[in-house]
Amino acid sequence: MAQAFDAAAQQVLLTQRAEEALALAKKLGADAAEVGASVDQGLGISVRLGEVETVELSRDQGIAITLYVGQRKGSASSTDASSASIKATVEKALAIARYTGEDPAAGLADASLMATDLPDLKVHYPWALTTDEAIDLALACEKAGRDVVGIHQSEGASLSSGEGVRVYANSHGFLGTQKGSSHSLSCMLIAQDEKGMQRDYDYTSARNPAMLRDPAEVGREAASRTLRRLGAQRPPTGTFPVLFDPSLSSGLVGHLMGALAGGALYRESSFLCDRLGSSLFPSWFGLEERPMEVGATASSPFDAEGVQTRNNRFIEQGSVASYMLSAYSARRLGMQSTGNAGGARNLRLLAPLTPRDDLLKQMGRGIWVTELMGQGVNGVTGDYSRGAAGFWVENGEIQHPIEEFTIASNLNSMFAGLVAVGDDIDTRGSIHTGSWLIDAMTVAGN
Repeated sequence: MAQAFDAAAQQVLLTQRAEEALALAKKLGADAAEVGASVDQGLGISVRLGEVETVELSRDQGIAITLYVGQRKGSASSTDASSASIKATVEKALAIARYTGEDPAAGLADASLMATDLPDLKVHYPWALTTDEAIDLALACEKAGRDVVGIHQSEGASLSSGEGVRVYANSHGFLGTQKGSSHSLSCMLIAQDEKGMQRDYDYTSARNPAMLRDPAEVGREAASRTLRRLGAQRPPTGTFPVLFDPSLSSGLVGHLMGALAGGALYRESSFLCDRLGSSLFPSWFGLEERPMEVGATASSPFDAEGVQTRNNRFIEQGSVASYMLSAYSARRLGMQSTGNAGGARNLRLLAPLTPRDDLLKQMGRGIWVTELMGQGVNGVTGDYSRGAAGFWVENGEIQHPIEEFTIASNLNSMFAGLVAVGDDIDTRGSIHTGSWLIDAMTVAGN
């Protein structure tokens, strides 16, 4: 990067700013306060057809202050962490707090829940990458894909590399800091035949750049995924088993967690309201959060409220074992925080795994979905309807690509109808899962 990022120095500076804001809030009359501060720096490169399209060097910083006067809450934020700006931000937050209505659930998370175990989870891996080196990597990725016979055009390749520091502090005396990094490389290509054009992509992502896949491999995989879509047809209309690719089954986990989130539950806008302890999946299925996993994508010893994170079992033997709660949502529900302010961290399945070829054989006749389109998921009812593309399967064998169809069901039925999980685990995000085979969904095609 053009400008070196001194994470340790930024950590010290943000800590000082957070402590300054808390002291000022107390001095001006706040009963309680919390401060979140962060700074991030990144490099982004995009290339297309062997030429550089964009080079972006970014640096973002911010400080957010939330104050409580009794149970009245006021929040304000700024991108300027100077002392003058902090003073103005605290004053604005305090003014807002004095004019808002009282909320019985408002306030900091309980002091007894503050994190005390703050290990280094090895999530910070700076990449000493020059702009020219980044461009070369992106160009090599795209070239490897374009060199594959049958590739007609390119949407380009992109590389991003960034690192940052965040600090959270509150008037309980808690102060937590964490350095982190994120690096990725992607490529999207286009192929064409007499039936038209198709596009697809591949990417690699990791906190540690040494864990990224080879750029040429990413380009070739993007080409392979694109070429296999040529000659796509529309499938028949009917009710068929559906196999979700790992990149898509992680989205099903995301819908589940959205329904388990405290905010949706206390607003009664979740299809899982009052379902704690009830059966949702087959008895062999479990889902656990592991926020203290060393080196993982979303690891953190404390949540966005300073609460100690912990392994949470959300689904146990197929039943809803826990909701996902912040301090505020927990109070609204008469429960206790699960250390999930800011969401779940590092979700892992607890289930027997089956090779994908065996899943296809188990399916017999149906659809392997590799792409979803649209936002047709209703979190209140669980109704699910998405445009899709993928492959038609007969007698457990992939026959041909398919497109321009929709799949529909209800998440309750889909979760209950989970037949098996594949061993093709996608580890690129914070949700690690393989393919999901659902017993039956409505397919609207020809």
